[in-house]
Amino acid sequence: MNRLGRSGVEVSALSFGAAGIGNLYAEIGEEQVRATVEAAWTVGMRYFDTAPHYGLGLSERRLGSALRARPRPAYTISTKVGRLLEPTDGGGDDLANGFAVPATHRRVWDFSADGVRRSLDASLERLGLDRVDVVYLHDPDDHAEQAFHEGYPALEKLRSEGVVGAIGAGMNQAEMLTRFVRDTDVDVVLCAGRYTLLDQRALAELLPAAQERGTSVIIGGAFNSGLLADPKPGATYNYAQAPADLLDRALRLKSLADRHGTTLRAAALAFCAAHPAVASVLVGVRSAAEVRDCADQFTATVPAAFWQELRDTGLLPAEAPVPAEKPSQEPS
Repeated sequence: MNRLGRSGVEVSALSFGAAGIGNLYAEIGEEQVRATVEAAWTVGMRYFDTAPHYGLGLSERRLGSALRARPRPAYTISTKVGRLLEPTDGGGDDLANGFAVPATHRRVWDFSADGVRRSLDASLERLGLDRVDVVYLHDPDDHAEQAFHEGYPALEKLRSEGVVGAIGAGMNQAEMLTRFVRDTDVDVVLCAGRYTLLDQRALAELLPAAQERGTSVIIGGAFNSGLLADPKPGATYNYAQAPADLLDRALRLKSLADRHGTTLRAAALAFCAAHPAVASVLVGVRSAAEVRDCADQFTATVPAAFWQELRDTGLLPAEAPVPAEKPSQEPS
């Protein structure tokens, strides 16, 4: 287990992203949800991340239910604030936002102090918990002023009151997360898709700043929404069809991994985990088989010669940390 910044909150090195159990892209049944969370527990995942955004609260309800029989001190759970869910009777579904659920609510952006507390209270009710361990400001890209001047101070107050153990921000960009690290006292930032084998934008400023400040980084989107899991024509990158140049690069990475007797999935996860600022790699999973595969890939040893060839061929910058060839690490 790894500690988040200077907080007392700890997370497993491999962690569970719960968007999938909120019916991301396609509906899954309750039995599959329970089996997925059970498999995560079995392989050693002890950090679970969710958000109101995921399935209009469905992810939170399902995750809370699936973990209810587990001892509360045995796991870490995070949720997010910034989108309030307001009931609506418009009908239809939420697929325009990526989730196969009825459109029973609409999302309302709100990073005010009142909005933060209302959002957290609603999340606790859906989760069936009296506390969460980590709260992130969720995607404040277009709401920077309110997030920094109202949302962040509200989270800081919740932390000082002991309502939450650690606070941070979660985004699909590195630049504003760097500002959070430098200008606030966040414990952790969740950076999705910007530190992978295909995109190292977080390496320039975010990760060095986090290391200097003692702020932890959670890396999400290690597979860039699918391209690094299974590169082929039609594969997705950042939730859209991958452009030809990135598909070609991913195929070159896969060929190199195959030649070195490893897998691209193992290399993708190992790369994210290798930076010293990274506390956990968050994987989005929607089945027990996906959980077990991620755990197997995460604990696999990727040969040192693979990393060297990546650098030699220019597929990876020389300054990016890579794991030494060493005994496998465990998920927790």
